[in-house]
Amino acid sequence: MTSDAAPESAPLANTTCGTVRGRHRRGVDLFAGIPYADPPVGPRRFAAPVPHEPWEGVRDALRFGKAAPQLPGEGLTNQVPVPWDEDCLTLNVLTPAADDARRPVYVWIHGGAYQHGQGATPWYDGTSFATRGDLVVVTINYRLGALGFCDLAPHFAPHLGGPSADHFASSGVNGFLDQLLALEWVRDNIAAFGGDPDRVTVGGESAGAFSVCNVLASPRADGLVHRAIAQSGAANSTHDPESGKEISAQFLAALGDPDAEALLSIPAEELLEAQQQVIAERSTRPTHGPEPFYPVWGHEALPRPPHELIAEGAGSDVPLLTGTNEDEMALWGVTGLSADKAARYAARMSPDAEAVPACYRQRLSAAEPGWLACAIATDRVFRVPAVRLAEHRHANGAATWMYRFSWDSRAFGGQFGAAHALEIPFTFNNLDRPGTDLFLGDGPRPDALAATMHDAWIAFIRDGDPSTPALGEWPTYEPGSRLVMDLDDECGLLADPESEERAAWEGVVT
Repeated sequence: MTSDAAPESAPLANTTCGTVRGRHRRGVDLFAGIPYADPPVGPRRFAAPVPHEPWEGVRDALRFGKAAPQLPGEGLTNQVPVPWDEDCLTLNVLTPAADDARRPVYVWIHGGAYQHGQGATPWYDGTSFATRGDLVVVTINYRLGALGFCDLAPHFAPHLGGPSADHFASSGVNGFLDQLLALEWVRDNIAAFGGDPDRVTVGGESAGAFSVCNVLASPRADGLVHRAIAQSGAANSTHDPESGKEISAQFLAALGDPDAEALLSIPAEELLEAQQQVIAERSTRPTHGPEPFYPVWGHEALPRPPHELIAEGAGSDVPLLTGTNEDEMALWGVTGLSADKAARYAARMSPDAEAVPACYRQRLSAAEPGWLACAIATDRVFRVPAVRLAEHRHANGAATWMYRFSWDSRAFGGQFGAAHALEIPFTFNNLDRPGTDLFLGDGPRPDALAATMHDAWIAFIRDGDPSTPALGEWPTYEPGSRLVMDLDDECGLLADPESEERAAWEGVVT
C-alpha cells in the first residue's frame, strides 16, 4: 500500500521496487512487511517465486505481513492460531539507521517444521542486535507445508492442458526458492537500510537451520551469504524424489485427485486440511525420517541431498556456527513418558534396540526413563547430524564452531531441561519478550547467560569468530579434539562430550 501522508521524521529507504516508509521503534528503525516477491496466489500458486513488481510513490512498511498459511500445531510453541494469507512473501528490516554505514547483516529464517512460524515472532525481534551490536537484522516469511514443499510435478504432464509439469517443476522446493529470493533481495537492497551486502550472515533454528544448510549446499546461493548460523538443525532433513512423489500422491488423494487447474483455485483451508491428513497418516509409520512436506531434492537449486553436496565441499568458504540443545526432544514431552512408553520410544529411535539404550544407561542410570529416551532421540535427530555436518566441512577445510546449550529450564516441573528452541531468546537477548517466562520457569532470569551468548553471536556475525572476552578463545571443531562450547550458567569448552554415546551412532543413517 502506498501513501504520501506520514510524519516528516519517518525513515525512508529506496529499494529496487520503490521507496518504503518505516517507523522509529525502541531506538531503531523498523521497516515491516516489505514484499520481496509477487504474491504466490491464483496462477502463481505452486510456482517458483518471482521478484515483486515495482510500485509508484512511497509504500508504507509499518506493519508486519501475514504469516504463510498454517494450522495451529500440537507443540508448546505453536498452539495459537496466527493470521495468515497466501500473499505472505514479505520480509522485515530492523536497522540502527537507514544510512550508508554498511553494517553487518543478519538474515533470520524461522523454524517450525516447515509447517508453522513467521518472521514477526517476538522472540526474533532483532532490536538488541541493532543497538548492542550495530547490526542490521532481516526476518522473512516463506511458503510452508504443501504450498511450499509438495512435489507435484511428477503427477501432471504438459499434454493435459492448463497448468503443466513446467508450472509445478519447482513445487518441491518453492519455500526454499522463496528463501533464496529473499537473500537476493538483501544483496540488492540492504545497502539502502544501512547494511553491507558483502557481510551477510544467514541464520535459523530447527527448520530454519535445515534451510541454512540447504543454502550452504545450493549452487544457486553462491555469493549470497558470507557466514552462517545453524541452531538445532543440520543437512539431513530433505526428501528424495521418490518419497516426494509418494507424499504428493497422498496429498492429491486427500483432495479428491483434482486436476492441475483445479489445484490453483481450491481454498487454502482445504489444502491445509489435506496436508494435515497426510501428516497424520504418515505419523503412524514406524520408520524414522523427515516429516512430510520438507524440501525435495532433485531441483537445480538442490540437485542432490544437501549433506552429500556439503561433503563434496559446497559452502566450505562460509564460516559456520552450529550446535544443539542438550534436551532437544523435551519440547515434545518425551521426558515425561511412562517407563513403558519411554522404552518403546527409545527402542524405535535406536539403530539397535538393546545396545544403544544400554550405552546411554551408563550415564543416565539414575534418571527417569523419559530422560534416557530424550537423550537418544536428541542425538539421533539433532546432535549426531550436527557432528557429521562439522566433520564433512572439516574434511574440506571449512571453519566450523560448535556449541551445546545446556541451561536447564525450571518450567514444567523440571521436565523441560534445555529443550528445543529454548536457546533462541538467549541468542537474541530477548528474555523479556512475551511468553519467554513460561519457558524459563520461576527464579532469577538468566540475563548474564543471554548477554554472553548474544555477544558471541554478534562477534561471529561481525568478525566470523564467536570468541569473546567472556567466553575466551573458542576454537573451531575438529575431529581430533572435538571441542564444543558448553553454554550454561558457567560456560566452557568440552572435549568430545558424551563420546561413547556419539560413537554409538557411527555408520547409522540419521
